[in-house]
Amino acid sequence: MTEESEAVRSVAQAVRAAHAAAPAMAGASEAAIDTALRAMARLLSQTSEIILKANAEDVANATASGMSAGLLDRLRLDPARLAAMAAQITTLADVPAEPARRKIRDLDGGLALEEWRRPVGVIGANYEARPNVTVDVASQLIKSHNAGVLRTGSAALASAAALVDHVVAPALQEAGLPADAIQLVRSRDREAAQALVTHPRQMPLVILRGSGDSTRSLAQHAAAHGVRTLAHADGGGVLYIDAAADLEKARQLVHASLDRLGVCNRLNLLLVHKGLYDELVPSLVELLAAREPAITASLPPHSHPLGYEWALDPAAEATVTIAPVDGPAEAARIANEETSGLAAAIVTEDGEAATLFLAQYTGTGAFWNATTRLLDGFKLLAVPETGINIDRVPGPRGPVTYRDLSLRQYVVVPADRASEV
Repeated sequence: MTEESEAVRSVAQAVRAAHAAAPAMAGASEAAIDTALRAMARLLSQTSEIILKANAEDVANATASGMSAGLLDRLRLDPARLAAMAAQITTLADVPAEPARRKIRDLDGGLALEEWRRPVGVIGANYEARPNVTVDVASQLIKSHNAGVLRTGSAALASAAALVDHVVAPALQEAGLPADAIQLVRSRDREAAQALVTHPRQMPLVILRGSGDSTRSLAQHAAAHGVRTLAHADGGGVLYIDAAADLEKARQLVHASLDRLGVCNRLNLLLVHKGLYDELVPSLVELLAAREPAITASLPPHSHPLGYEWALDPAAEATVTIAPVDGPAEAARIANEETSGLAAAIVTEDGEAATLFLAQYTGTGAFWNATTRLLDGFKLLAVPETGINIDRVPGPRGPVTYRDLSLRQYVVVPADRASEV
């Protein structure tokens, strides 16, 4: 049997197992769901030695293969990160479940219209070599009563396997739920990613995260097979320093926006009002160069598009593009037209300038005197996310959480019998 067919077979087996477990997840009580989540949080601590050992192997292999510093940072786990993961899951367990049913209105003839929420059934996820995402996505699927099939970047496979085998599956079992509900594709072959989006009847939705080109290609492959996707392919935060900015606040936000270089919502494009440009930019270049690691400022004339996403370039991820603009309207236009539309911020003490910028920027997240690093499910919504959707069409947009992973059903019942169903 060829390696390609082995990858395809492993995905099919995982999909079948998750599909078989889906009815039990859909019918589970909220108490059982939250019990599973709290068990996950506890097991992250109790099995930390196993998890950190597996992660150390992943990091060692990735370092030997020449992985960039930013990507290594995303791959690496430590006790503090495990504790943060556990705290987020505990918080999620404490969040009240979304109402399964709500009355919309009365209809003629003694009828009533209700809206019911139903789980999707099985949801797939293909994501970068980032171990915390394994837990984030698994927790969101469980909270929304869905089963799932996860596939991570090969560099994080040992970490993901440890998390699924020693945290997720035992927690489900402890709560009386099927341990098979959350599956992990164990193949390192990239063909497995293609196979993941070819099961429309058993797994109609797949969450896609990762580098832009590969994720967009996978979304096209999914569409050809009738599978819907929630894609998180592109990022890159924009920060505009206005003429009326508090310059110390601006420097603080530049600094705060670069705490991690491998994430999508980091500072990517720094726009400076032309009236401040000559005075301010030299100090900004010094600020960037003084960081650890040192960050290079890409100054005009640029040999790349203004919105080029440095986080996706391992050879130059420690780079920020700087450019002058005429004012908030031009800054918003550039953010709209030349970047992914993930997030943009304005630094200003002028309310009119802020209002103009926020009114004209149409991206997923907009910020006034705040860093784009806040565009994160837990930081904004106090629950983990499966990814950040930046589609420009109706549907879940921004951090996608368990609240977005259900189907709407309209149900008409006799008005005097509504409480019986």
